[in-house]
Amino acid sequence: LDQLKIDQSFVHNLGVRHTDDVIVQTIIGMARNLELDVMAEGVETPEQKAVLAEYGCLFFQGYLLGRPMPVEQLQEMLLNK
Repeated sequence: LDQLKIDQSFVHNLGVRHTDDVIVQTIIGMARNLELDVMAEGVETPEQKAVLAEYGCLFFQGYLLGRPMPVEQLQEMLLNK
């Protein structure tokens, strides 16, 4: 085990439901104490990413960063960067 993932249901309500912010902060704190990386899933807005980064989350996945695509298309995109 080297990573904890924050479920998208908590990410979706960041800044809306105080309890979700507290849960996210608790997950990140627990991961730090266990020397684990934290990945947030379901990141769809720059605001969500900014809040997560402020709390100490460094890894993100979600539509903000890209939509699902075939492997070949991803490889092509990465080669053309």
